[in-house]
Amino acid sequence: MTADFTPRLFERDDDIRAIGTGLLARALPREAWTHEAHLGACLWLVSERLDIDVDAEIAGIISRYNESVGGVNDDTQGYHDGITRAYVAGVRLFLAETAATGLTERVNGLLLSPMGARDWPLRFYSRDLLFSAPARQGFVMPDLAPFPSA
Repeated sequence: MTADFTPRLFERDDDIRAIGTGLLARALPREAWTHEAHLGACLWLVSERLDIDVDAEIAGIISRYNESVGGVNDDTQGYHDGITRAYVAGVRLFLAETAATGLTERVNGLLLSPMGARDWPLRFYSRDLLFSAPARQGFVMPDLAPFPSA
């Protein structure tokens, strides 16, 4: 779907937890909020922060973080609900399928899996729908295939 991309893998659990806690505290440097950081934080939230209802809170968590580093959440930039929801479903599917137990092993496995690919959301959404303002601003049903369930 897109060009091959080799993800930057994590070396330590603490690095992943620092991204997750930095996201929640809105203290993570903007340049550290990479594709890998997004997925590492998501897996950490889903698997280790059971006190957080990811489905209900992820939009606010990311939107507030974006604003804290000078970003804007609007029709063309910032938080993207369709992409986020596709990856949350992918993280849950990966966790249901993996035998890995360590945080770093799970995050790196996710990054190397189909669910961690940069084009994962395009398995469910056409490009036009995914990059539309409605799909960025709130949940829009996928038009190609439903999200997988774990």
